[in-house]
Amino acid sequence: MKALTITGYSTALFSTWYFVEELGILLDAGDGVSATLLQKSRKISHVFISHADRDHLTGLLQLNQLNARDGFPVICYPRDGGSYPALEAFSKRFDPHVSGTVWMPVAPGDEIRIKDDVLVVPLRNEHVRAAPGVVRSLGYKIMQTRRKLRPELAALTQEDIRRIGREQGKEKTTIEVRRNILSYSGDTPVASPDTWQDAEILIHEATFLGGDEVIEHPSYKNLHSRLEEVIEMVSATNVQQLVLGHFSSRYAAEQIDQSIRQLCERYALNIPVFRVLPGQTVRDILSGQPVNR
Repeated sequence: MKALTITGYSTALFSTWYFVEELGILLDAGDGVSATLLQKSRKISHVFISHADRDHLTGLLQLNQLNARDGFPVICYPRDGGSYPALEAFSKRFDPHVSGTVWMPVAPGDEIRIKDDVLVVPLRNEHVRAAPGVVRSLGYKIMQTRRKLRPELAALTQEDIRRIGREQGKEKTTIEVRRNILSYSGDTPVASPDTWQDAEILIHEATFLGGDEVIEHPSYKNLHSRLEEVIEMVSATNVQQLVLGHFSSRYAAEQIDQSIRQLCERYALNIPVFRVLPGQTVRDILSGQPVNR
């Protein structure tokens, strides 16, 4: 798969969304997504909502009323969030033409196939406090899949392999191999490095820069990450590219960039690190200049 074109806006408390153009995926749907993407919003086939904070979903009604058609978009949301059925019911009353939209509750263990060779896997995070079996906040992993010849058949001739396929089915000749092409943390406290191991691109929130700052949302007491924790965690993984967002608007651009450079040096993080600054929409994030280069 060619390089991904990711456009996004992410400012804590106000709005967060990321559009992955080649995949037709929208990660969260905060205010301004339709006004920014304009006709490109028509490319969105699947929306993956991380949680029900308004800054992550209040752009959904406008997006849906502009682009709804039979079977699309598919709006995936944390299974146990009560806000989504209410929002679905309101949207269908307010805009009857959106009845074709699919609203899909999802949870860890589910796999949502968006293309023949691409699926999305939800994973629980701890942004919203909930009992172990209750799913109210999610991150997502986007996996590219392909079929590979089973190792035990490598010595066989092509004719023998075809014969096994005809007699026993192609599943007996190949196995599925998955590649983590993009992971999205959603809002969350920092998790174990194993959570994001093997991600080619990781989009991770970094609401606060570090020090002794409280990392709870001031109104709803939901949990967030500090930049230093994120950099330290990523330094223990083989993530290939890092996109940071959801910074608090209390920070100036220079303060954020200086902190990123200092922390990358401190933790010997040498991969390209990009950022979405407060109040700024960034188009084609990965084509820009990494902060730490």
